[in-house]
Amino acid sequence: MAKERVQRRLAAILAADVVGYSRMMDVDEAGTLARFKSLRLELFDPKTEQFGGRIFKNTGDGALAEFGSAVDAVQCAIEIQRGLAQRNSKEPEDRRIVLRIGINLGDVIVEGDDIFGGGVNAAARLEGLCEPGMVYVSGSVYDQVAGKLDAAFDDLGERKVKNISSRSESTGRGTRSAKRHHSATWAPWRRCRTNLRSPCSPSTICPAIRIRSTSPTA
Repeated sequence: MAKERVQRRLAAILAADVVGYSRMMDVDEAGTLARFKSLRLELFDPKTEQFGGRIFKNTGDGALAEFGSAVDAVQCAIEIQRGLAQRNSKEPEDRRIVLRIGINLGDVIVEGDDIFGGGVNAAARLEGLCEPGMVYVSGSVYDQVAGKLDAAFDDLGERKVKNISSRSESTGRGTRSAKRHHSATWAPWRRCRTNLRSPCSPSTICPAIRIRSTSPTA
């Protein structure tokens, strides 16, 4: 009997997670859940759909989404963080929902509506390394989006990422291959900051992708 062929495709995977969700739930379970549901319904899910993405897994305090374009995935993340900054500017600091977002472009395994594989795992690892309110992208994503978005990227070099199978990752200065049979690889990663304006004042904690200008929008 012939072995069933595994379905694969190249995809940009966006992993998002709420910072300090467990702590917030301990303090105000009902209020935190209501604010998180509002964020999903009014911002995260609509933006994902707007940029051609598909949420394929909910993680309780976050979500995983698939995009056919790295540019669309990063633009979506920028819009989400900008919109979240606007929402949080009206909230007390202890009630703010703050996201970390990681994006990776890689090969994934498709099983029905679900997606698995190293491409997904790498996005989740980037999200885990991400600073609150920021977006971190892999070198493979940066190669696709550089010069195509109104955003600046800080090269953070290479960081140790656990439990990711070895693979070649593209950086801004060439391609480096990780050694096989290691429990961790060194993956290039970058964070992005946008030129988009924010309604936050300089004294406001603004959980968005590093915004250069904090002057109010017209």
